[in-house]
Amino acid sequence: MKFVNYLETITGVSVYPLSSLIIFTIFFTVATIWALKADKSMIDHISHIPLDGEEEA
Repeated sequence: MKFVNYLETITGVSVYPLSSLIIFTIFFTVATIWALKADKSMIDHISHIPLDGEEEA
């Protein structure tokens, strides 16, 4: 039996792809809005963290 046949036997399984799409869309939209509105100096500081080489304990 193929995996698709298992999914067809579950009642209400069509809700999961739709809810996953909605969650992804909301997350992507919020992340995009945050990136556009974020302070440029903070983004510049964050982008240089891997290159600093200093360890903060």
